[in-house]
Amino acid sequence: MSFNIDNGYFEGLVRGFRSGILKQADYMNLCQCETLDDMKLHLQTTDYGNFLQNEASPLAVSVVDEKLKDKLITEFQHIRKQCVEPLATFLDYITYSYMIDNIILLITGTLHERDMHELLAKCHPLGMFPELGSLSIASTPAELYNSVLVDTPLAPFFLNCISEQDLDELNIEVIRNTLYKEYLESFYNFCKECGPVTADVMCPILEFEADRRAFNITINSFGTELTKDDRVKLYPTIGKLYPEGLGKLAECGDYEEVVRVAEYYADYRPLFDGIGTGSGDKTLEDKFFEREVHLNKLAFMQQFHYGVFYAYVKLKEQEMRNIVWISECIAQRHKSKIDNYIPIFE
Repeated sequence: MSFNIDNGYFEGLVRGFRSGILKQADYMNLCQCETLDDMKLHLQTTDYGNFLQNEASPLAVSVVDEKLKDKLITEFQHIRKQCVEPLATFLDYITYSYMIDNIILLITGTLHERDMHELLAKCHPLGMFPELGSLSIASTPAELYNSVLVDTPLAPFFLNCISEQDLDELNIEVIRNTLYKEYLESFYNFCKECGPVTADVMCPILEFEADRRAFNITINSFGTELTKDDRVKLYPTIGKLYPEGLGKLAECGDYEEVVRVAEYYADYRPLFDGIGTGSGDKTLEDKFFEREVHLNKLAFMQQFHYGVFYAYVKLKEQEMRNIVWISECIAQRHKSKIDNYIPIFE
């Protein structure tokens, strides 16, 4: 019961935020909108309120996306600035994945000689840190670490990425996946130290995330220079696939073999069923998102744990993807695929 002394207010707050997540009826109303201004009017009747009131018509999808992120950041930072350990470190861990994505975005953009200010504007606000703007000076992973990342929270994750090889497309993807592997394993071990309920809620979520990355790494490596030995080094070792499933994935030579590996696991077999490329068909990515939503919803079934903070951020992230998808369909007057969003609550 001592959990409530430091964290009860914040858990109650995030459960209140969760009750404002859009329901199926809200999505049905959004799908009926003819313009983004109509959508703005409907969102005013939800917990989003007047978050677009200062934006001039006609609205752009990019503006909607930006304002959705701003609202989530405001809620997240409100909790982060007031909480104490170990919740503060837990919330920091949530931001590390966005930091990794921002670093990779800037390295890739610099490689293609894109303007740094333009790239920084595209970075996720949750993953911003002071050293981010200096990334363009690095040409090798070793330089990247020694001149930029050594003083950031990502430094421990980067130690296995250090080499003198020039940064190119393949190296950047290897760095991304190595960073995520180290990050997920570190976060997993930290959650185990945060009490049995937090571990009970968070470990299955992080195990799924690790296995999703293993499947995606395998599928995306087909037709590239990435060897099977290189592939094994990128797999996170915390999921249900570890160790036998990862060994089988490492030997896969095509997509059909990946499907056969998934058939050994009751949780993953359904995700590979019924996948198509037609207008009404679901992709593998959609199936993964649906599974992620399901696991994050389960986090709210228990009390006195930190998993609700992670689950809320991920559910809001999916909600934002849904709203942006519907916005794009409305803006482009292409409503035949407008229902291809991932519903969260009925």
